[in-house]
Amino acid sequence: MSIFKRLESNVRGYCRSFPTTFTKAQNATLRDDKGNEYIDFLAGAGSLNYGHNNPQLKAKLLEFLERDGMLHGLDMHTDAKERFLEVFDKRILSPLELDYKVQFTGPTGTNAVEAALKLARKITGRTNIVSFTNGFHGVSLGSVAATGNSHFRDAAGTPLNNVTFMPYYGYLGDNIDTLEYFEALLKDNSSGLDLPAAVIVETVQGEGGVNVAGIEWLQQLETLCEEHGMLLIVDDIQVGCGRTGDFFSFEQAGIVPDIVTLSKSLSAYGLPMSLVLMKSELDQWEPGEHNGTFRGNNLAFVSAAEAIEYYWGDYQLSREIKQKGELIQERLQAIADSIIDVDLEVRGRGMIWGLACQECPDLSGKITEAAFKRGLIIETSGTDSHVLKFLPPLTIEEDLLKQGLDIVAESYKAVLEDEAIMKELGLITSE
Repeated sequence: MSIFKRLESNVRGYCRSFPTTFTKAQNATLRDDKGNEYIDFLAGAGSLNYGHNNPQLKAKLLEFLERDGMLHGLDMHTDAKERFLEVFDKRILSPLELDYKVQFTGPTGTNAVEAALKLARKITGRTNIVSFTNGFHGVSLGSVAATGNSHFRDAAGTPLNNVTFMPYYGYLGDNIDTLEYFEALLKDNSSGLDLPAAVIVETVQGEGGVNVAGIEWLQQLETLCEEHGMLLIVDDIQVGCGRTGDFFSFEQAGIVPDIVTLSKSLSAYGLPMSLVLMKSELDQWEPGEHNGTFRGNNLAFVSAAEAIEYYWGDYQLSREIKQKGELIQERLQAIADSIIDVDLEVRGRGMIWGLACQECPDLSGKITEAAFKRGLIIETSGTDSHVLKFLPPLTIEEDLLKQGLDIVAESYKAVLEDEAIMKELGLITSE
């Protein structure tokens, strides 16, 4: 791996946690150059909901390449884009009666967020955006301004303005309604809160620590936005595309955001693709006002259309996600209940789950190390990386899912029985 250390920037991150060279992947299994196999509970940070090299999607991609389909088209009309729009409307938008226009942005999630914030400001003529504590929306300047974690904010090198942070659901404790606080500021002309153009929110904060917003809280937030003329933006980049059990994470709450951002698993094959959905009356862009060379990734249109047609034509996948989610929740609760050295909190929804350890934030990192040695790829999240975060492919085989959860249990046991590690973590003291 010397070539990576010699030439690649220090900014690289995941490879430090998983120091091997991967050569092959299939669904939820990875293989490295030494022949070792790993179960994947990372799934490209949520970009591979349908697994690695999904054969149903691969066949369509190979067919498209073989016939010399148009790969790059800026924002011109292509048959691949046409099919994606038709399938997306037929399988997703129309059944939910969502009257959205579709904007293809640059290929990364952060560009979709940038476009959404820019559009909200253009429509309302206001500059302030409300985001929430522990929110993550990207690392380009506009989106990192709406991101809470100082690790990302400090790297900007310039003031991050025009965003006001409000406490997320549960941030101030179970008995405090954070939206009452937000509403009080909106109603008080002396609060110092400039009327926002929009509110941007994740229904489940993935990078922020798998914090799950309450259904009524989301409904109240929608009402609050309507009452004060603020646009509601739901960032569904990580927890959309089926991760919570429905295609959109906000479906369970019955809300209809003004703007939605999608990326990560939208292409369904790990290919770069992002879009912004906006209510039709909000499509106030002038031609070319927000553009980008790679907003026409036709290969991604092919795999995205096939995934939606194949997996979202009925409720089979949705049922499987919820069943597997219950399995994960039950197993994680059993792990938490079995551990007496520290308190672990189980949190999540669908197939995004976390095991949080507030009293010993470094424990989760030790678990990822132990799990990697045992053949499992899993990451941490949260302000202090104190949450062990579960993001397996939605298509993972149940036996493999159980095997991965067994490795997690074994890893906690091994770490908490290692006296040297326990001393390092401060969980036991040296005599």
